[in-house]
Amino acid sequence: MIEYQDQSLRGRVFQSLREDILNGKYKENDELREITIGEELGVSRTPVREALRQLELEGLVRIVPNKGAYVTGITRKDVIDIFKIRSMLEGLCARWATEHITKEQIEELEEMLLLSEFRLKKEKSAVADQVSELDGRFHKVLYEASNSRILEHVLSDFHKYVKLARKTSVSAENRAAKSIEEHRAILDAIKQKDADLAEGLADRHIRNVMANLHLDE
Repeated sequence: MIEYQDQSLRGRVFQSLREDILNGKYKENDELREITIGEELGVSRTPVREALRQLELEGLVRIVPNKGAYVTGITRKDVIDIFKIRSMLEGLCARWATEHITKEQIEELEEMLLLSEFRLKKEKSAVADQVSELDGRFHKVLYEASNSRILEHVLSDFHKYVKLARKTSVSAENRAAKSIEEHRAILDAIKQKDADLAEGLADRHIRNVMANLHLDE
């Protein structure tokens, strides 16, 4: 029981630090001090140290012997690579979703699109946060609809890694509106059971995000 609690604690510290790095709380080359982080999270240095080692394996942190741990962050090339891989995997996800999506999932996606359109028109000052959140939820349901735990896990991780870039993309009102249109087209293709069209639209959607972020240059 104690061992399980220790593992759970390490996992919570890891997820917290990982989220803070991906959200931009910690910038590239920032030092991650075990004592400071432990005090902030209310834990000892041990789970913090273990979490930092795990983050090093993911490439988000580099540990310099006798000096400390520093944020590596996500480089521009990392973001480009992730989006290129995502464009193919999102297409596969849309294809599989046409075969496995449930009525409840379709209704949930429809509701998100309507809410996105409403917020875009009525709450323009909150476009970046609220529309970005709905964008993420839309993709999350599609990942679940693919009926593949492996694909869902990989795409969810990629989604987290480019969270700041996605938020920047939808902060522009014109791009936010276009993104909603593209989501609707993908959903319509899935509802029509047109796997080829759904796959192509999902791939193009990610490539359009790349173009908007000037990552296709």
